[in-house]
Amino acid sequence: MIDLKYIRANPDVVRNAIVNKNEKADLDLLLVTDEKRRKLQYDFDQLKARQNSVSQIIAQKKRAREDASEELARMAKVAEEIKAIQADLNAVNTEVEARLLTIPNIPHPSVPIGRDESLNEVIRHEGEAPRFDFEPKDHLDIANMNQMLDLSRGAKISGSGFPIYTGFGAKMERALINYMLEYHLQKHGYTELMVPLVVNRKTMTGTGQLPKLEDDMYHISEDDLFLIPTAEVPVTNIYADEVLSYKDLPQKYVAYTPCFRREAGSYGKDTRGLQRLHQFNKVEMVRFVEPENSEAALEEMLHDAEDILKAFGLHYRVVSLCTGDLSFASEKTYDLEVWAAGSGKYLEVSSVSNFGEFQARRANIRYKDADGKMRHPHTLNGSGLATPRLMIALLESYQHADGSLRIPDVLKPWMELKV
Repeated sequence: MIDLKYIRANPDVVRNAIVNKNEKADLDLLLVTDEKRRKLQYDFDQLKARQNSVSQIIAQKKRAREDASEELARMAKVAEEIKAIQADLNAVNTEVEARLLTIPNIPHPSVPIGRDESLNEVIRHEGEAPRFDFEPKDHLDIANMNQMLDLSRGAKISGSGFPIYTGFGAKMERALINYMLEYHLQKHGYTELMVPLVVNRKTMTGTGQLPKLEDDMYHISEDDLFLIPTAEVPVTNIYADEVLSYKDLPQKYVAYTPCFRREAGSYGKDTRGLQRLHQFNKVEMVRFVEPENSEAALEEMLHDAEDILKAFGLHYRVVSLCTGDLSFASEKTYDLEVWAAGSGKYLEVSSVSNFGEFQARRANIRYKDADGKMRHPHTLNGSGLATPRLMIALLESYQHADGSLRIPDVLKPWMELKV
């Protein structure tokens, strides 16, 4: 959420952000509603002051045993006016808050301006793309040859986009999750959390999924709960409605969870195999930092995610998302896109984002700085990594001509664990 004072003072900046992010928020209506609210608040405060003044006169007359009937009549009239304005003020306050939730975060000045992903900026390439002396197969053919997936039975049980990993595939998926968690814990100093997979509406609103993305979420209507689309949601909200100290910052958390997304807007996109799922696994990094440190933290988190790809020896590129491809809540995002040799294209395996104070304001997360001033920390998150497209890249990069697989050296200890 953007500070309303900032919006009043910088309407053109906010209006440009709405346009550049392809959002449809009605800023003018918000400002008109806010002006109405401020006028009602002024009238309310004036009536309360009058009420207090009359109350003092009544008290004085009662002490002096004088007739206060005229003042009591005035008091009753003022009380009715206050009651009516209070009702109007409550309604307009609710409307202002609802409209504020539709205003997207403002992109960082370094973010390239562009309408869609075609205008994202490729920052750099890393690693060498694998070369084969045979025609490489895609991941689904390899997985089927090695009996790693059962998509048809997953679809029978739950519908398309809910894969079953079988045998070697299930073991490899589990090994990937464990390896990435331990890497971030041991090498990068994160603290691990295990979090709920269902959250309430307030929590989803805090990170910016609601109200905009409700159609993309799995909703449990009886309890008004949502299956999480990412661990970002519960982890970011652990400090909701709390006041921290600057001494508590920075905080670095990592969590593995399944993620659930209806992908309501994905019709027509490539859904072959593991490319686009309704349920998938992801290791997520989340940070809480003081505002002056968030840009450096974003770069550091980017490298944390890159380290996983480097450890697997995969070729990838770093992409800075343009304004039109940024999420509603992000002010700056880097994507890591890994090369899938069999598919012949780059696939996103991580998004690393800085949200500034946007999520902290929505979730009411605050801290006292060294001078005792109340501030909002900056929140950041990044995939470290999501497994489906990582699995695609590994299968397609480590394949042999006969469809068999070579296990990456760093993953072998996790594949060979014995009790």
